[in-house]
Amino acid sequence: MKLVNEKLAANLLKAGSKEFLSMGFQGASLRSIAASLGVTTGAIYRYYSDKEALFDALVEESAKTLVEQYRKLQKSFAAMPLERQLCELPEVPDEKQLWMLRHIYDHFDAFKLIICCSAGTKYEHYIDTLIEIEANSSRALIDRMTAEGLKIRCIDDALIHIVSSALFFGMFETVKHDMPFEKAVIYTNSLREFYSAGWFKILGLSNA
Repeated sequence: MKLVNEKLAANLLKAGSKEFLSMGFQGASLRSIAASLGVTTGAIYRYYSDKEALFDALVEESAKTLVEQYRKLQKSFAAMPLERQLCELPEVPDEKQLWMLRHIYDHFDAFKLIICCSAGTKYEHYIDTLIEIEANSSRALIDRMTAEGLKIRCIDDALIHIVSSALFFGMFETVKHDMPFEKAVIYTNSLREFYSAGWFKILGLSNA
């Protein structure tokens, strides 16, 4: 019986992922998921209280790990001397960016669900969490440059938010368009170079 239950639980996750990817969260139906498995909706309710709980089970761990790692990365960046921070702009070093991208691709369906199918769930604004971390880090760096006497242009929070949004919405385009990992690496490396040069330009700094 235990093996049967474990198999059903695994198949339920697979069927749920397929349904959400096909229909989106709002269009998905537990009845449809149950029918695809040849069980009743009551069988699903033994595992999940509703379809949002099922969606959460599919994406929570992957989503949480990325956010936690990104917060850790930004704290590490903030602890660096200012000169090194400027040398490492943007704030995602190559090896960390590759980890982020590999994590996303190792859990591709989870992030596809978050980016394309999460309207109506708490993950609908998931990217905004990453953008907020990035924007706060950027604000702290700009304030630090000003405090240490660097002559830079005045950048308000609205522009910081726009630039931070461009970084993450650009990165997740790779998922939205089902880009192969190797191509996604090239794409995000180019995005990183563009983002870095752009920061130096709008701050009025030389990155020579």
